[in-house]
Amino acid sequence: MTENDRPLRADAARNRARVLRVAYETFAEEGAGVPIDEIARRAGVGAGTIYRHFPTKEALFQAIVADRLRQVVERARDQAATDPGEGLYAFLFHLAEQGATDLGLTETFAGSGFDLATSLPEAEREFTTLMADMLTRGQRAGTVRPDVDVDDVKTLIVGLQAMRRFRGEQAERLYPLIRAGLTPR
Repeated sequence: MTENDRPLRADAARNRARVLRVAYETFAEEGAGVPIDEIARRAGVGAGTIYRHFPTKEALFQAIVADRLRQVVERARDQAATDPGEGLYAFLFHLAEQGATDLGLTETFAGSGFDLATSLPEAEREFTTLMADMLTRGQRAGTVRPDVDVDDVKTLIVGLQAMRRFRGEQAERLYPLIRAGLTPR
């Protein structure tokens, strides 16, 4: 049994969980540019504790992004199953709202300093496949224009998140305009 195969001691598991929680909160609030030392300080551990679990800051950010994408994909699946015609809109506007509180996720979708396709190719593929499925369902239901593609949806996500961060709650009044632009005439 190698060191990596052994289960974590209880205190090490608690430290890891605390580091992930604090890192998520910190990256959400301030983005990926926060130094490891600051995350360690906020978590009440030494930087060495973080490096034992995550060899680089990128590895820590990657772990958080992977978890956030898993949550996003689960929610999107639920929305698509509930109402295939409306699922894409609910998904887009939910991600816009996430952009208001999660700068790390916003930077990930925008490709700012973190290439999702390179760092987490399986998560990127799952996310893209899910978006394509939601888009196709919306198009079949007649709620989304047939000329919209997955790249358009990805661009909309980045734009919606930026709009929500910039305009705050006022951005919500623009959602019907965005929906109207995506709806077949």
